[in-house]
Amino acid sequence: MNNQIEALFTTALGLQPPWHVAKVELNTAKRRIDFEVEHTGKRAACPACGVEHQLIHDRVRRSWRHLDFFQFEAWLHAEVPRVQCSGCGKTAQLPVPWAREGSGFTLLFEALGLSLCRELPVTQAANQMRVAPKRLWRRVRHYVEVARAKDDMSGVRHVGIDETSVKRGHQYITVVHDLAAQRLLFACPGRDHQTLGAFADDLRAHGGDPARIEHACIDMSAAYAKGIGQSLPSAQISYDRFHVVALANAAMDEVRREEMRTSAAAVREAVGADSKKTLRQLLWGMRKDAASWTRAQFEAMHWLQRSNLKSARAWRLKQALRLVYREARDSNSDAIALGALTKWMSWARRSRLEPFKRLAATLKEHLGGVVRGMLDGRSNAYVEAMNGLLQKAKSAARGFRDPENFIAIAYLRMSKLKHLPQSPLVPAIPRDYGRYRHVC
Repeated sequence: MNNQIEALFTTALGLQPPWHVAKVELNTAKRRIDFEVEHTGKRAACPACGVEHQLIHDRVRRSWRHLDFFQFEAWLHAEVPRVQCSGCGKTAQLPVPWAREGSGFTLLFEALGLSLCRELPVTQAANQMRVAPKRLWRRVRHYVEVARAKDDMSGVRHVGIDETSVKRGHQYITVVHDLAAQRLLFACPGRDHQTLGAFADDLRAHGGDPARIEHACIDMSAAYAKGIGQSLPSAQISYDRFHVVALANAAMDEVRREEMRTSAAAVREAVGADSKKTLRQLLWGMRKDAASWTRAQFEAMHWLQRSNLKSARAWRLKQALRLVYREARDSNSDAIALGALTKWMSWARRSRLEPFKRLAATLKEHLGGVVRGMLDGRSNAYVEAMNGLLQKAKSAARGFRDPENFIAIAYLRMSKLKHLPQSPLVPAIPRDYGRYRHVC
């Protein structure tokens, strides 16, 4: 019976001769199961040079944490042979088929850890696996580095570039995404022009060519514009709609706050009864699209449009800029887009609203990229969405002390790496759940 059990676990562990399970010990008090694995061969090939039939010099005892069997913590133990080679003269340890060299975990256990870290904070995943978080972090960084080394970036033509914060104190990383494949290509600490030089070097290392990048979508960062000019010489810069409208929203909020600060009494008098509630509805109504207004916000915005407040002019300017983008998109004409934007900038300069006058000057300074962003249909909306997910991951992890850990998690979750270990919980053959529908 014992031989049958050992043969069963030999098959379950996927071992092939000369490796086999020699002994199984179950300790129900400690909720632990231990497998003694043996190597029955007398000779083996040299791991260093490959010469066959070399004598086994000695054996070194090693242990590895494995996936749980049922509710029991599982461990593999083996006397791993070392071969003394007559060809190269080296004494080298044989590799084991269930773990990579130097690791205290089996390959399947590490694969489970990676799959959990894709969904959970590393500390939480480590708690579920009952291991130290530092040990899991080392596996994440190792496998991400190995998978990225095999990544192919030869087809990258359109990139979106942005920064996202690592922690307080103005610590940022630059992220570069492939807008076509919607995946993270590169991330590094900092947000200056040198980060794009580092991206160009990384692109070459993965089969890409910086000179073949045709399009780069960025915010109005002078540092990124400089970096693109130096490191991506063929890329056309466009400033996407998201950032331009965000600047208009910021200008509108500045006008509203200044008006509330300097003319609060007059504004409340103009609003009339229940002014506090109405002003709160205006705060959110001015920021939201009209289709998303609540009834209270609709009524507050209806009042605003009939008022003579500066906030009303600011809101109209912001809405008009959105209409400019819509008109440019529908026409798909450089002349129409440039003409509509020029008219809007003229209106903004004559509005007597300082934030919008500054915005008009900014758009004029970056006019070519803004118009290009109106027409090419590409934007950093995906990049911003991924940044939002990264910030959620940071909040769930209660921050990252090491920026390299933050970058490793970004690669693990957003790079669509093809050479990571597959989760052991994924079935080898997809199940057909359709045939069970009649049961429900």
